[in-house]
Amino acid sequence: MNYTTYLFDFDYTLADSSRGIVTCFRIVLTRHGYMEVTDDEIKRTIGKTLEDSFSILTGVTDSTQLAGFKEEYRKEADTHMTVNTVLFLETKSVLVALRDSGARIGIISTKYRYRIKELLDQHFPSNFIDIIVGGEDVKAAKPSPEGLLFAIKQLHVTKAETLYIGDSTVDAQTAKSADVDFVGVLHGMTTAEELQQYPHKKIMNSLEELLEKEPLTEQRTQVKNSKPNQNLKKVILILTFISIFLAIIAIYIFKPFL
Repeated sequence: MNYTTYLFDFDYTLADSSRGIVTCFRIVLTRHGYMEVTDDEIKRTIGKTLEDSFSILTGVTDSTQLAGFKEEYRKEADTHMTVNTVLFLETKSVLVALRDSGARIGIISTKYRYRIKELLDQHFPSNFIDIIVGGEDVKAAKPSPEGLLFAIKQLHVTKAETLYIGDSTVDAQTAKSADVDFVGVLHGMTTAEELQQYPHKKIMNSLEELLEKEPLTEQRTQVKNSKPNQNLKKVILILTFISIFLAIIAIYIFKPFL
């Protein structure tokens, strides 16, 4: 794909943090008597803000109570999150390949920036990622385009040369709101059918597909290169008909002298 800048969601896109997330939610929910919430229900909220996630899981709408849940979650995350988060198998090789090609790389997440850096610092040199926009860096969380547009501005690139990659409908909505091309990856709980409801360039099973050449570009190149050959064939065909026509006329003109 012909982009200079690749901006990624984090959870369920570059890394599987579901074990840490479920652990933290489970501790807080159990503490407050919400025993019936399943792991899958928790996983389905990954990518949303903590307030929205707790509201979905508990039915609570009071902002003060939700803020309390959030603070408890943050304290548990200090202990349980990074140690229970792993990069997807292809993440490191794909990011290295993109960097080697000269591309810029960034992360746009509802997760706190310092938490993302805790994990990335275990796998990459400092400053390997050009920009990380976390939940503490924006006033409005995704699907607001604020974080995505901020990264584009900071990197001094255009929307046209930027691709946003994510796993959820929240990510797809974010890209749409920012008017940026979107590619979905099926690492999380969101299905291909759900992602296909939004504008997208591609739905991938693996991040490795980012390194593939874009078929549409190749087809256009082939069509463009074939035009001179087609024109040459037309000229030859016309000249052949003219030659035959002139030969027939010559036969009729010179026939009396033969």
